[in-house]
Amino acid sequence: MSSDQTRNVVKKIIREIGQECATQGQTVSETLVAFMVKAVALDPRNDLKVDQILTKEDMQNIIQLCVTRLLDTTNPSLSTIKMQVYFDTNYANRAELLSEQHRVLEARLAPVVRDITDSCPHLQEEMENVYRKIVTYVLLASGLGSPTDIGVVREVAAALQSVFPQREIITFTSLAKKNKEQQLKTLAMLVTGIRLYNKECRKGGSSIDDLPAILNEAIPSATRTIDEGLNNCHILAHRYTALLESMQEDQHRHTQLSSFKLKEALFNVRQYEAFLCILLSDAITSAQEVEKMHVQFATTMERLKNTVENKVSVDASEVFPLFVALSNLWTGFQDEMLLLKFLANMTNNLQQFSEIQSQLFPEELLTSLLEGLTVKSDEERLRETMGTRVNVSDFENQEWLFPETTDNFDRLLIQYHGFCAHAIGVKGLTLPGNPAIGILKHKEKCYVFSSREAAYIFAQDPDKFIQLNVEKAKEYAELIQLLELCHQFEYFVPYAQAGAPDKCLMKPIVKCDSSSQTDTHILPPTIVTSYEWNEWEMRRKAIKLANLRRKLTHAMQTDLSNMRRQNCTQVYLPKDVSTQTKRDNSSNVPRPQIFLEGLRGRSSPTTHMVKVNLTRAVDET
Repeated sequence: MSSDQTRNVVKKIIREIGQECATQGQTVSETLVAFMVKAVALDPRNDLKVDQILTKEDMQNIIQLCVTRLLDTTNPSLSTIKMQVYFDTNYANRAELLSEQHRVLEARLAPVVRDITDSCPHLQEEMENVYRKIVTYVLLASGLGSPTDIGVVREVAAALQSVFPQREIITFTSLAKKNKEQQLKTLAMLVTGIRLYNKECRKGGSSIDDLPAILNEAIPSATRTIDEGLNNCHILAHRYTALLESMQEDQHRHTQLSSFKLKEALFNVRQYEAFLCILLSDAITSAQEVEKMHVQFATTMERLKNTVENKVSVDASEVFPLFVALSNLWTGFQDEMLLLKFLANMTNNLQQFSEIQSQLFPEELLTSLLEGLTVKSDEERLRETMGTRVNVSDFENQEWLFPETTDNFDRLLIQYHGFCAHAIGVKGLTLPGNPAIGILKHKEKCYVFSSREAAYIFAQDPDKFIQLNVEKAKEYAELIQLLELCHQFEYFVPYAQAGAPDKCLMKPIVKCDSSSQTDTHILPPTIVTSYEWNEWEMRRKAIKLANLRRKLTHAMQTDLSNMRRQNCTQVYLPKDVSTQTKRDNSSNVPRPQIFLEGLRGRSSPTTHMVKVNLTRAVDET
């Protein structure tokens, strides 16, 4: 089966799963369905041979399993997968979010910019129309006020008039398109800086919100919301961990709690905690940026006041850079407002995926289950193991890293999101690892452990326990992202090519385009310029060398020529000159006039003819 046919079959399967879920009253996205198909195929409990050809019966089995898991709204594993899909498809870091926001703003302003730059006004009315469009662009680009507010429009027009009078429209229209766009951006920043200065001086800017004050209140509020969510996650994670440990220690407790999906609930809480930590880190970064920009804004405003203070006219080269700086800082405040709204929306939307905790484990139920158990927090577990450390001499072929012997110890990339590498596969628990015990470096990867005993057991056969962790991730698909194992599950193993094509649906072999480049000449060039392949050329050089053997070179030097520099003179060579002339001449000769008399005869028998030449002489003409 070709790659296109296989792709169409997969799309058909995803579409059938989505339709079946919609029939049951559950709307699911294609991304979630695709992730669930992969999770079902990886789960060893489903006994699907992913390394063999998948028959139509197997495909129907996959569809049924996926539909069953997608409709099981009481399973925390489904909520965790939904949470991961939502975060992957909606989260963006600061740079990506701001870049996208600026791109959207430019796209919205593009029609206005194009209308301004493409216009060529000639009449006074047309110039006024273009100027009004520039006022609209400046207002929209700054984001300070509504273009439907007459007071705001007049304020922007007055500020623009001070830096760009209407008479300069003719000069503006004569510029190139790129220069026009650049000048529009500069005008927008200058007008924004002027309006901010007027607001500071209480001479305008009433429609401009005090963004620094709003941010100073909103950021701590958002941080507190995230902190509260993290605290709840920590409490639930500690309780679930205590219950799971009691199940492994007491068979009676295991029988009592086996019906509860404690592991799935623990993974859900840990994933929610990881996402909240990312959002909290972004909120802290935003708070630091706001504090820095607030200081810069106040400093720039003070410099501007000192420059403009009670002066009738000010040099543009002094105040224009300050206006532009104010505009850029205010744009930074607007960006932070956008980031803060994004973080608040992400926090609120993630909360829905953790609501299943209160449904499955109400507070009364958890309290009754925890009777007689000691709940340890992550901090308490770290303190208990702080004094223990691995003895390096007990391991000959293992490399252990410690804070005092390793540079940038805190920046090491720890596997499994910092959880104990032994507890995941053996106990199915996400216990925090303690780097102070020692970090095991195995095959260029670093692993931490929750106790000294766990570190010793894992170090005896690391590959075995790493494979156990992979198998545990196959059983609980949400661990693939939680433990950062996506690099090990990038694709399915290609199906074996066997059997009848009409009964089997084969997965295409993964292909990729690759290229490599090498240096044209790796070694230094060894070209012999004196080499000749033509024997006639070699013969000519041999004759030339033979003639040179019989030549002598003489040189002499006199006292007058010693230590004298060489002089040279250049003259213009004589040029060949030629001249050609043409002379027109003419001459006129007299016309001959000769008369003969007596040709008709007379009475006498003899004829006498007389010839008379009346032709004039040449010199008379």
